[in-house]
Amino acid sequence: MKTMHSQTTLADMPFFTATKRDTITRVAMKYPMRVTDYYLGLIRKPDDAIYRQCIPSEEELTDPSGQPDPLKEDDHSPVPRLHHRYPDRVLLLVTNNCAMYCRFCTRKRNIGDRTTAITDEELADVVEYLNGHKEVHDVLISGGDPLTLPTDRLEHIIRSIRAIPHIDILRIGTRMPCVDPERVTLELCSMLKQYHPLYVNVQFNNPAEITPQSRQACAMLADAGIQLGNQSVLLRGVNDSPEVMKELVRKLLAMRVKPYYLFVPDMVTGTGHFRTSLETGISIIRSIQGWMSGMATPQLVIDLENGGGKVPLSPCPVLDKQNGKYTFRNFENKRYEYFDFQHCEPRSRQE
Repeated sequence: MKTMHSQTTLADMPFFTATKRDTITRVAMKYPMRVTDYYLGLIRKPDDAIYRQCIPSEEELTDPSGQPDPLKEDDHSPVPRLHHRYPDRVLLLVTNNCAMYCRFCTRKRNIGDRTTAITDEELADVVEYLNGHKEVHDVLISGGDPLTLPTDRLEHIIRSIRAIPHIDILRIGTRMPCVDPERVTLELCSMLKQYHPLYVNVQFNNPAEITPQSRQACAMLADAGIQLGNQSVLLRGVNDSPEVMKELVRKLLAMRVKPYYLFVPDMVTGTGHFRTSLETGISIIRSIQGWMSGMATPQLVIDLENGGGKVPLSPCPVLDKQNGKYTFRNFENKRYEYFDFQHCEPRSRQE
């Protein structure tokens, strides 16, 4: 993986003017920049969907809204690296390192943090905690990006968690198939397939990110028996239109990746220029439901501030409900009635 760390490497690219490089330098002093050569090569023009996700913007410094940690993740951390917010599952942050620093990152506060990978002592504390909490059956391994770790180190972590009898499911969250697809190797896939049931959630936000290389990376994971889900983030100027999202989900399904979540951006300081309205997200879901397979429809989700947790959002198809008679709006915006006979009054049934 070749990675760019500063604006000096951008000098040979025609659309990175001296003014833009100066802006990048100033922003990167507060919110560091990192982007792979591969992902940088996908940029076709300034401010396109790829550019916006990876290149620092002046707007990051002028955003008055948000908080560094709006989800209050640290309030639910019983031991370092572990977050236990939901009853039966935990989030394990095994590294602060990423191949690319996404400009909309929900953990923007940790960008550039040099305390990178989980230590053996921290992992031992995590295992001890999980052994004492038999209600936990599902561990999401995230970061940072777990696939920035060497394969043998990642396997040590997975093996340690898998050895806990009541842990049924392991999940890994990564952007590597999107930002550095060469990281997905036969060695990695051979290792991962030993620890089923194991799921991998990737993140593609725009159709331009789907390339022959990213298709190959996802195919290798799928061929290893790993179920792939995609967790997009709804981003202004990246995917906030029905046309873009419909193309994206169609291409994802074609490469064996199930559209899983479409996240409303968290209220993180420095990311306000990416936010759009909730109605925009609902309209996008409405444009997919019925017009495309249910397999293509991600769940629109907002993660509530102050630790409220994830809440699904969906277009409401119920227009009216009276005495067990429901009036629905279908995907074509036509009205249809349905009678819930267990609750209908006799007169309502005859009407």
